[in-house]
Amino acid sequence: MTAMTPSAAPSPRPTLRERKKLKTRAAIRKAAYQLVAEQGYEATTLEQIAAAAEVSPSTVARYFPVKEDILLSDDQDELLVARLRARPAGESPLDSLRAVVLDAVAASLAEEPYETTLRARFVVEVPAVRARFTETTAETGRLLSEAVAERTGRTPDDLEVRVFTAAVLGAMREATVHWAEHGGRVGDLVPLLDRTVDLLQAGLTLRSPDVAPGTSAGTGSAATAAPARP
Repeated sequence: MTAMTPSAAPSPRPTLRERKKLKTRAAIRKAAYQLVAEQGYEATTLEQIAAAAEVSPSTVARYFPVKEDILLSDDQDELLVARLRARPAGESPLDSLRAVVLDAVAASLAEEPYETTLRARFVVEVPAVRARFTETTAETGRLLSEAVAERTGRTPDDLEVRVFTAAVLGAMREATVHWAEHGGRVGDLVPLLDRTVDLLQAGLTLRSPDVAPGTSAGTGSAATAAPARP
């Protein structure tokens, strides 16, 4: 049985004005991705993006205050929070986050494979984009912390809630960067993120590559042995 909250209920159909805004936003993003892919991030200006999207530079600035946001924005945060709140009440927070994030990533790869892979590539290759990515991930974490707190009977500012959410999102961020650095094949990202959550769930036990699963990490390798306490 799934515990639903009002925030997770289906949204009403967007108004004509809202649909026009979404269309304009999508056109700006598409133009930016194409230009940056062709000529590089630094060489691409807001004026060029505006011209390619057939809008004014002020319109671009109104939708995206900084250039990095055009490349990173995927409008997923509110949807992630709603879906997290809609997960089964008895499900563990980690399994809930795994489900909603992996579903969102799979949908993004299915609907926008080119943009999704480019976004990850920009994070790897462009320092300004990577820095902004870290900032936006922190904001996503703040929103998700509120939902995690609700589901666990804690407050969003609870240390355990903040550490939990930051650990999960930070690990997934690094897994995404790792994916982009190693070819960025569409079919590899979701399994890699799933493996990342498995690592967190196992308590971050890190074995040497030559230690078989099920073997104590402290045996068979001096590098993994903890120093004796006095």
